[in-house]
Amino acid sequence: MTKKLISFTFFFLFFAAIAAFSPYLVIHFQMLGFSGSQIGLLTGLTPLITVISVPLWTGFADKTGRHRLITAISLLLTTAGLLVFPFLHHFPAVLASLLLINIFLAPVGAFANSAAVFMLGDEKDLYGRVRLGGTIGYGLSALAVGMIVESHDLQITFWIAAGLIFLCFLVGLLLQFDDEGVEQAMEGDNMARLLKSPLWIIFLFIALLGGIAMAMTNNYFYPYLSELGARDSAMGLALAVGTLAEVPVMLVANRFIGRFQAYGTMLLALFFTGLRMVLFGLTNDPTMAVVFQLLNGLTIPLLLVAGVDYADDHAPRGLRTTAQGLFNTAVMGVGAALGGFIGGLLLSNIGGQSLFLVMGFFTFAGLAAVFLVGQRVNEL
Repeated sequence: MTKKLISFTFFFLFFAAIAAFSPYLVIHFQMLGFSGSQIGLLTGLTPLITVISVPLWTGFADKTGRHRLITAISLLLTTAGLLVFPFLHHFPAVLASLLLINIFLAPVGAFANSAAVFMLGDEKDLYGRVRLGGTIGYGLSALAVGMIVESHDLQITFWIAAGLIFLCFLVGLLLQFDDEGVEQAMEGDNMARLLKSPLWIIFLFIALLGGIAMAMTNNYFYPYLSELGARDSAMGLALAVGTLAEVPVMLVANRFIGRFQAYGTMLLALFFTGLRMVLFGLTNDPTMAVVFQLLNGLTIPLLLVAGVDYADDHAPRGLRTTAQGLFNTAVMGVGAALGGFIGGLLLSNIGGQSLFLVMGFFTFAGLAAVFLVGQRVNEL
């Protein structure tokens, strides 16, 4: 199995597993009879766990050089947690189990990114093509599991996810990491070494803006479509269009990075993120909202690909996985938590359409601030 195929397969299986169970968590909690506040606690803790778990595990891996071992243990414990999860019915047990699953599952994406760019070597600009496996895996799994759930109990989703994660474990044994920089990684505080750089602060702020926008879209796009009067079929079509729009962009992401560099590509992605949100906020036609989903590939997916490339390029020797962990934390942890919380407040007070309009202009304001501060830093 070639290195590219190994990474592609790992991403395929990993995101297929996410699609198999994560969309059904809230429904599962409702079936258990949990209150709204209990469900809010269970769903809101996930991004916060990322803030703690990802830097902890990635930093430890860089210091010890045990990247593959830690990845394997994380995947095995996640598999065990998913197998047991459907049998838990009391809130404290469900909460404890979900916390443990996320503690071990959260850093896997950062480890996979670090391994992928290392294994690509001089061809790391092709990262988007191997990451495309995740997009395909998520889409196919969401479709297949949705059909299976119609004729089976909901708990089967967790067992399917457990099987896919176990296959991830087997493929993960073939991943390769940069373990030669352990001595450098052991010197001092890894986080402080990265965060002392103004360029890294700007980079993480861009990632934070992307995470907020991603959470807004993932959590509140369907309520927004419902507000516009869209049918259920239109909602499914919008998701399919957005997913398919990622494919061509992932295939040619290296050309964007080659033309604009990773940093410039992230700014471009942030621009299209703001544009799509503003367009969502301006239209009253659900059909046009589906059309605007064609911009999806140029938004957060492109930002994530460019961000992985930038983090790898600007990581000190021996801190590549730590760098990916910080990027992942900014997007999936802090950004996702802020986006979910702020989005909920905006949705309840001004509605979904105004939510996207406000956040679109906020994204443009953040982009302008990044551009101005970046210009100032480069002059120093």
